Amino acid sequence: MTSPVADSPGIDTEEQAALRSSVRDLLKRHSDSAAVRKAMETEARYDTALWTRLCQEIGVAALAIPERFEGVGASFMECHVVQEELGRTLTPSPMLGSAVLATQALLISGDAAACSRLLPGIADGDSTVAVCWAGTAGWDSPGVHVQDGALSGTAHYVLDGDHADALLVLAVDEHVVTLYEVPVDAEGLTRAAQPSMDPTRGLSTVTFDAVSGTALSTPEDLMERLTTAAIVAVSAEQVGAAQAALDLTVAYTKDRRQFGRQIGSFQALKHRMADMYVLVETARSISYAAAGAYANNAADAFELAATAKVYCSEAFSAVAGETIQLHGGIGITWEHDAQLYFKRAHGSSQLFGQPSDHLVRMAAMTGL
Repeated sequence: MTSPVADSPGIDTEEQAALRSSVRDLLKRHSDSAAVRKAMETEARYDTALWTRLCQEIGVAALAIPERFEGVGASFMECHVVQEELGRTLTPSPMLGSAVLATQALLISGDAAACSRLLPGIADGDSTVAVCWAGTAGWDSPGVHVQDGALSGTAHYVLDGDHADALLVLAVDEHVVTLYEVPVDAEGLTRAAQPSMDPTRGLSTVTFDAVSGTALSTPEDLMERLTTAAIVAVSAEQVGAAQAALDLTVAYTKDRRQFGRQIGSFQALKHRMADMYVLVETARSISYAAAGAYANNAADAFELAATAKVYCSEAFSAVAGETIQLHGGIGITWEHDAQLYFKRAHGSSQLFGQPSDHLVRMAAMTGL
């Protein structure tokens, strides 16, 4: 199956619209606020039954996987649609870590044997794969290095790493980044769940003490291409969540009354919500432009991805902040979802590099 990329950013093709509708309907039935809160308290920190439904009924994990590896063979744009819908509901899932990040790492590597081993399990939802990458300072330099042919060090901020069925490890080998496949039961391997500001995002640390792994094919631009895929996918989540935060705010201002009127009828609040709307729509445009560039392997894919990372992070943070402000005191209570969107906004802005880091990269690329 192949699917064309939409001609206009944020405009779905017929197939993408059907996919969006299916995912949104399933999440509406099985991932409401109560379900999300229940899922993030489980040991896995996501609803395994819901993930199985998403994979088996809709095939979300198989979208970007070629048919020869038992996937659907759609484009990266279909993953983007799913990411946006998952962001809208804050649904905890292995989509970003396994179905996007690990899948792209394997496809970028071009290692056919590794793809044959791992991608079919990812596609049908039977297994998840975590990418071990960041060092203590972030994603610019891996936290694991190769010493005497074995892996040592600690990977931080690993998405769903404590419950993954296999690991892909970016490791520095004599100043060159190499990709490794490591079984989760390898001797010397330790995994630990880590608390995070965003309770809907499962992060962990994975420590390697002279662990043996299988070196995979690693192109020189692996980190740049993987970073591009990662930050584009996060921008889709941010757009979906920002839209949901705006929807929450509009609904609240229609219900809340003060001085005998709906507060949403006050001109000052209308202006603020109009500004929120503009932020969401412009964020959606740059996010989909970046996704299209990555899907088409465009020369400016990384530049557009970095732009999307910066703009969508700042737009979502601004919208989430306004959501809290316009809800008043109730917005910061645990019972209300506004605080969950606020936490997701700040957590996602740090994922795969802070916006300021990407600004520095763009400045270096353009010679500013």
